[in-house]
Amino acid sequence: MAEQVENIKKKGTKGKRLKGVGDFLSEGSWITNNLNYFLFLSLVAVVYIANGHMADKTIRNINKTQQEIKDLQYEYKTVKSEVMYKSEEAQVEKAAAPLGLKITKDVPQRLQLEK
Repeated sequence: MAEQVENIKKKGTKGKRLKGVGDFLSEGSWITNNLNYFLFLSLVAVVYIANGHMADKTIRNINKTQQEIKDLQYEYKTVKSEVMYKSEEAQVEKAAAPLGLKITKDVPQRLQLEK
């Protein structure tokens, strides 16, 4: 029985040689037949990498813009509070005093046109 198994093994592989990776690549026809596929995969890889870089750049720009918006909001609130404070009546009087301007206590007079 063992002899029969050996004979079958010998007959099955007789004349046939298993191809290794080196033989498979050394033929050259495999590479040339699939050249379009390799070029397509290379193009997809380049587009994938470029897309990643563009996404990173966009995220950095978004973060930068958000920080600028926050800074401008703080500046707006600060300026607005200063204007509100300086527009109070007492502050306006203090600012106008060096110019010689004062608030009059007199009632304004109404002018009428004569016909």
